[in-house]
Amino acid sequence: MGKAVSAVMYCSFCGRESRQVDKLISGLGVYICGDCVFKCVAILEDRRDQDMPPLKDREEYSDDELLDEIPRVAATTANVEADLRARVSELRQRGVAWSRIAAALGVTRQSAWERFTHDDKES
Repeated sequence: MGKAVSAVMYCSFCGRESRQVDKLISGLGVYICGDCVFKCVAILEDRRDQDMPPLKDREEYSDDELLDEIPRVAATTANVEADLRARVSELRQRGVAWSRIAAALGVTRQSAWERFTHDDKES
């Protein structure tokens, strides 16, 4: 279906690497591990698992905890950006005009062209 965007993929929710989890499900440039799916189901069903630690607000994190999250957040951002670039490249290969791509992104045609034209020339 889609192309791999990174050698190492991370859960977009907890930040664990694909090799640290049993399953990693991909979406539109994001990934979620089985454990986070389990937590989401628990939240949706309005129940709490005793093994599920409560989520903290960002303000409650220590400086070190926030610093520890930076690489995972950056990896998630890189995965989303790579997925976006792959989609724009696919659209360009199909002959879709920059104006349509720009409209979908909510930017000007010039901005879209400047951001993605290098990728377009490589394909």
